[in-house]
Amino acid sequence: MEFDGTFGLEDVTTEEVWLALSDPIMVKNALPGCQFLVEVDDPDDVDFDALADEAAEREDPPTLPEADPEDVAERGLTEGGHYAALVQVGVGSVKPRFETVVTIDRREFPEMDASGQGSASDSSFEMDSGMTLVETDDGVDVEWWTEADVFGRVAQMGQRVINPVANRVVGRFFKQIQTELSDVGGGSSGLRDRISNFI
Repeated sequence: MEFDGTFGLEDVTTEEVWLALSDPIMVKNALPGCQFLVEVDDPDDVDFDALADEAAEREDPPTLPEADPEDVAERGLTEGGHYAALVQVGVGSVKPRFETVVTIDRREFPEMDASGQGSASDSSFEMDSGMTLVETDDGVDVEWWTEADVFGRVAQMGQRVINPVANRVVGRFFKQIQTELSDVGGGSSGLRDRISNFI
């Protein structure tokens, strides 16, 4: 299955979007159904139950605009890094709980590619994805794409059922990113300039 699209973010800079989409905390908070997104050493040896317990007890640090840009960059996604996520999203009549590990294959401003795989009790997937940030007159366009092989019960529903779910998840994700970034450029804190200089 192939998915792609462009989502426009207004009144933001390419550097702000890059920093936000590199922050695993902001990505986790914006992604519907995501319980955690954390870096792991071995992608083949992940204890999702233990990570879920740790996430339930952990208080997330602040994200932009409250967070310091240097702190966000320090915890940011890294090329070659492996990240485990637990995501539960309703697809048709089922709500699979996907245990997922994603590897950042390439991260070079303003482009990033990743690959990964996930599984649930009766479904699984493998995917490659990427994004490119394009500066526009109004802000930034995020051009994204995903190629996924889906197996099991979810796959039996077909792309006609899965496409609306994917579009809904992506739409909610970027709307939340837009909301989080809406205050970065305002005020007199100089945050926009700090991020621009930092990147």
